[in-house]
Amino acid sequence: MLTGRESLVRLIGRRRRSPLPASLVAALSLPSPSPSTSLAQADDGGGSGEAAGGEAGSTSGGSRVVGMGAEWVVCPVCGDSIRGSDYCVNTHLDMCLTRGTKRKLTQSTLLNFQFSKKVSAEPTINNLNNESETENMKQIDEGLSSDQAFFAFDSEIGSSKAGTTISSPTCMNDSLGTSETITSYAPSNTVLSDAKDAVNDGAGELPTVATSCSFDECAVMDSSTVVVVDTVIVGRRFHENIELREDADITFMRDPQNAKDPDAIKVLHAGSECEEMLGYLPRDLAKVLAPLVDKHHVECEGSVVGLHEQQFGNVPIQITIQKCKSDNQRNNDPNCCQSLWENFVSIVKRENFRRPHSARYQTNFNLMIADVMVNHAHVFSDIEKSFLASFKSLSDDGQRLFIRIYTRKGPWFRKGSISYQEISDLEHAVMELELAGYIDMLSCTIDPFEYDMKEILDVLSVPEMKEILKELPKDNTICTRRHELVSTLLSSYRNGTCASLPKRILKWTGTCIRISKMADELLWRIQRLFFLNGDQDLSSFLLVEFGIVKFPDYVCSISHRIFQERNDLLEYEDAIRVAQVMDESLDNNKMDLVTRCIDLSENRLCIMPKRENTITPERLRSFFSRFSASWVYSKILTLGVSVYERDRRYEDAVRILKTLLSTVACDRRRGYWALRLSIDLEHMGRPNESLSTAEGGATDPWVRAGSKFALQRRVLRLSKPPRRWKVPSYADYVKRNIREVSIEGRPLNCETGAKNVFYGYDGELCGVEQLALQYYADEGGGWQGTHSEGSIWMTIFGLLMWDVMFSDIQDVFQSKFQTAPLDLGTDDFYKSRENIAESQLKRIRDGMAEEMLISSWELHQGTSCQGVNWARYSLTDLRAVVACVGGHRLASLLRHLAVDYRSWSSGMPDLLLWRFLDERGGGEAKLVEVKGPRDQLSEQQRAWILVLMDFGFDVEVCKVSPVTKRR
Repeated sequence: MLTGRESLVRLIGRRRRSPLPASLVAALSLPSPSPSTSLAQADDGGGSGEAAGGEAGSTSGGSRVVGMGAEWVVCPVCGDSIRGSDYCVNTHLDMCLTRGTKRKLTQSTLLNFQFSKKVSAEPTINNLNNESETENMKQIDEGLSSDQAFFAFDSEIGSSKAGTTISSPTCMNDSLGTSETITSYAPSNTVLSDAKDAVNDGAGELPTVATSCSFDECAVMDSSTVVVVDTVIVGRRFHENIELREDADITFMRDPQNAKDPDAIKVLHAGSECEEMLGYLPRDLAKVLAPLVDKHHVECEGSVVGLHEQQFGNVPIQITIQKCKSDNQRNNDPNCCQSLWENFVSIVKRENFRRPHSARYQTNFNLMIADVMVNHAHVFSDIEKSFLASFKSLSDDGQRLFIRIYTRKGPWFRKGSISYQEISDLEHAVMELELAGYIDMLSCTIDPFEYDMKEILDVLSVPEMKEILKELPKDNTICTRRHELVSTLLSSYRNGTCASLPKRILKWTGTCIRISKMADELLWRIQRLFFLNGDQDLSSFLLVEFGIVKFPDYVCSISHRIFQERNDLLEYEDAIRVAQVMDESLDNNKMDLVTRCIDLSENRLCIMPKRENTITPERLRSFFSRFSASWVYSKILTLGVSVYERDRRYEDAVRILKTLLSTVACDRRRGYWALRLSIDLEHMGRPNESLSTAEGGATDPWVRAGSKFALQRRVLRLSKPPRRWKVPSYADYVKRNIREVSIEGRPLNCETGAKNVFYGYDGELCGVEQLALQYYADEGGGWQGTHSEGSIWMTIFGLLMWDVMFSDIQDVFQSKFQTAPLDLGTDDFYKSRENIAESQLKRIRDGMAEEMLISSWELHQGTSCQGVNWARYSLTDLRAVVACVGGHRLASLLRHLAVDYRSWSSGMPDLLLWRFLDERGGGEAKLVEVKGPRDQLSEQQRAWILVLMDFGFDVEVCKVSPVTKRR
């Protein structure tokens, strides 16, 4: 892979599906997209201009909004913004009048409303942990920061739902009246709660909170002995389809062995011979009812009071719960049972167990939007804020359908093939989303020329495309594979042979829908701002819910915004788009477009320093630089250098490298750039300039580790008399000898370029590293060891420096899903934590490393932390390594990593070996770099070996060669 390609791919993350904005199309000299598909992203000048996806608009008299690609008007009934076409207005009014929607007197947004915490009207004892969930969700619904709620993502896993929650204790400002408020809050602790928080909802309806209701909504008889509760059966779709009728009798059975919900209560059909299972009671009801059932304190019976239109929909039922007489409680504490009963009655009074609850993924999606709008509202225009705020006003069905589609690949989906159990009215949801501008719809009444026909063809199956081809004029082309069928149909459409192709497609597919351009753009931005990277997405919620990932406990103390102005974010997004175009062009081997991306990045990078001269020092904090357009363009140009060097276009590579070195002053990649420039100049026959470049790079304070060592070696090689007479001061250090050990092995293959495979001492096939491990274990002195390279050292660093990494430092934690502070790879990491870091290192030098390691392992085991590999290394091995290495050497190594983690996090020796010398625990360690036939040490590896020698480590190079043939 080209150098810099992998880094660029990680930076891009999820590729955007929407077309390029017109400004970028013009800059790259591409064919302009149709007006309906272009997406302008110009600055609004002050937060009130254009949205992504339309021209800047304004409101007039509170009754009209212009933007988002069309004229919008305000509904006089409900007050929502809708598209101004006759069809949309009339349809929306019909829907409003039908459901009796009335316009609210005030419609405050999250950014201008004053909030206060609600106080429960009837506080009760033993709320069974449900009230904290309820209160968190109420606060979010009222507009408080999403940092005050838990996060969990929904997934369907059979008859049960994994519903583990993530606690997120925070401290937010109560007032959100201004977007200028600087927040300081604690992030999600991401501690998973017990599995009993999950419920066997079945239909994707994972109730995170029971909505308050009036007492008469749940019919209650004499609450001292009998309570009648109206609720529903959930999870029916995971069980056999059983014919039900109204007034059918049902019984209940506890399911304490349920892996997902120990409080689960089964619902059984009493009218059948074997009492078939119908589903479960909702989680919030089962949670308070299960303790009473377990103690035999109540008897339950019920009946079906209605049937759901859908086959596996939630069935309305009524349960009569009668308190047993005291003689059945001989073995139970009467006071405890009475307390449980009173708590149950009070919750029944407050909660509505019939109302469908929000699905987990729906709740978390809203929380993500709320979090971004609290912390990054200043980078959105007024129209964008209005558009995002309208999502909250959508029905549950509308929100769920949008989220489901957004998280799928797409872009087009057949409306007829969409079916989710938690969406009760698909037609209404589709119409609602189209009116609100969240989806595009393709039907026979819409002109297909404004859409990409290839994307529409992807909806068809191969047999359907073959059927369409049969209707076209016969030709000699034989198509069997999907890409051949698509290519043939596109050719027929473009040359006019099959102008009616869209209608033929819709004949097979019916109406199709997709996420609208504006919604896709804004949600891409929301997700990027929430996670602060392109690697993570909504699946992170799912990983936490299933316990696959647990994030560390840290405090988010935010004093400076990552993006100071809206224009900073738009430039950053524009740069990401250029990176995506370049990545896609490399995939498709479109080298002309790759060159245009490189040229555009070079031009834009050259003018940026002039504009950034007025930026405040806070803005230039090193760990914020990765969120700038200049950072992205420098990555594009670094990859561009590799592209030009591969094609031997050294003049172009030299030009770009000089541009990078002259415009990007503070960057760890300056060492790589200076090294490549010196090498390319030598390729061009310019040795004097190559030497000058190497000399300058070797003294650059931002050139470190392997790059600095490589430049110093180049200076020594190129500066022989008469070109240079003076010997550099670092000559003796660079020329130091490295101890070597040679061993022989019987190779399986000796092909050049192939991976070296040898027969080990045990006769099994292995690589050179495993062969060396066997040598050191048998003939080399009884060493134990592991082939880990730097992985084991990164694990030890993370465990011993855990408190240093996750200490309370401003601005380094701005997301709840971080595994390391933002400044870990910068000089600021050690500078801002010098006192606590040196305190930890002193304890390590004093011989407390093993004790610290055990404590950190027990406290944080399984928690995600950058560099820490819990699965690969056991605590026993780590303790042995720490004990054998010794406190002074270990402290020196960890301090070296803390000062410059990024430069030294790679290139460590392959093998780490250790052995104990006596029963008292004395031991020693050895580090070995293994090289097979024709392999050479890299400059980074040489630099590491010399540093380790300075720290007092026993280091050597083990060279493996084929067995010499004997005559």
